[in-house]
Amino acid sequence: MTKIVFVGAGSHIFTRRLVRDILCFPRLSDASIVLYDIDQERLDHVEYSVRRIVAAGSFAAQVVATKDIDLAISGADYVICTIAGPFDQWRHDIEIPATYGVDINIGDTRGPSGIFRFLRTYPAMLHIARAMERLAPHAVLLNYTNPMAMLCGALSRDTSIRVVGLCHSVQGTAEMLARWLQIPFAELSYQCAGINHMAWYTKLTHQGADMYPKLHAAMERPEIYHEEIVRNELFLALGFYTTESSGHHSEYNWWFRKRPELIAKYCDLGTGWNPGASQAALRWYATHMHQWRDEALRERADPQTVDLTPSNEYAAAIINALAGGEAFTFNGNVSNMGYIHNLPQGACVEVPIRADAAGLHPIAVGALPAAVTLLTNLSSQIEELAITGCLTGDRTPIYLASYHDPLCAARLSLAEIKQMVDTMFEQALPHLPQFR
Repeated sequence: MTKIVFVGAGSHIFTRRLVRDILCFPRLSDASIVLYDIDQERLDHVEYSVRRIVAAGSFAAQVVATKDIDLAISGADYVICTIAGPFDQWRHDIEIPATYGVDINIGDTRGPSGIFRFLRTYPAMLHIARAMERLAPHAVLLNYTNPMAMLCGALSRDTSIRVVGLCHSVQGTAEMLARWLQIPFAELSYQCAGINHMAWYTKLTHQGADMYPKLHAAMERPEIYHEEIVRNELFLALGFYTTESSGHHSEYNWWFRKRPELIAKYCDLGTGWNPGASQAALRWYATHMHQWRDEALRERADPQTVDLTPSNEYAAAIINALAGGEAFTFNGNVSNMGYIHNLPQGACVEVPIRADAAGLHPIAVGALPAAVTLLTNLSSQIEELAITGCLTGDRTPIYLASYHDPLCAARLSLAEIKQMVDTMFEQALPHLPQFR
């Protein structure tokens, strides 16, 4: 019986989706599913939902819910992490930069907002990893928590566990591109590489034909251009399509968020927010944090038929492959051991990976195209600085990472950036044991 542990199981949508995916593989249908969360109310409801999935599929799986991390982790084969911090901390990642004139859209990946989310989240991630080292040293950690690259990079450097970061942006974007190109998704071939939320389709083909000319022509259709304005502008300028949404990408560079009129022009549709995006982001976070409770009440009051259709998430197929099932190739986040020649050695990169019974095998892709290397390399080196600061408790690398953040640099002087970072440290210090 395969033991699969969900840490942060209260992630209502993710846990149900992944459990359903896992149990639909015959060799995993009798798995031991362990649900761990620190929030009892969330844990109770996700246990109810998962048991409904097991019953609907007549699966032989066992379900255990616990707030005891050692009980959860002990003897695990796979640990899936979907933890998240509370809204009363996330909001400061957006509000403090806003007072300095830096308009943050989502703030969960990089830039000062992503860095401080990383610094706050890492102690909890390290706690999970240490439990794995003690109680399940051979288990694989499948991480969905952001900021992906910094968390996976720090864990790879600081612990002995096997960790791979998973994000749905690669397959999700590929499905979108197939729709735009009007070809079946199953027939679209691609090679994608870079860093999380900033990987690039270096090859995009259909039946051997390069699809980039056709994609370029599709940009002339207003409904396609306006669906992802920021990403489409990047593609038209740089020549390669990127994986993460316009909302994220608008804050990863110098070009779209440095003036209100640019936000109004580029960020009102494709990013999912209206102008004044930082306030829209806060409203979305506030709604999102409580939405699960409404869904939980609806599910209990009026249970609908459980949908067992698998999703496009990678985790279940990876676990099935590692457990001896069909080999599976996916894009994941691992330390760069020569897989991308022109990104920092040892940095966390997103590359194709083959999973099979012998383990995880990252695939070398060579060098990124020059057109996208400068921005990607800068972002990767910024993440490396943040990781160094986190692991040493030294503020200097955090200042350096923030100085070089493109959006901050487009808006603020060096002195203003330092002042902003100090303000963020002052607010977050109770949650940063490594800096006390």
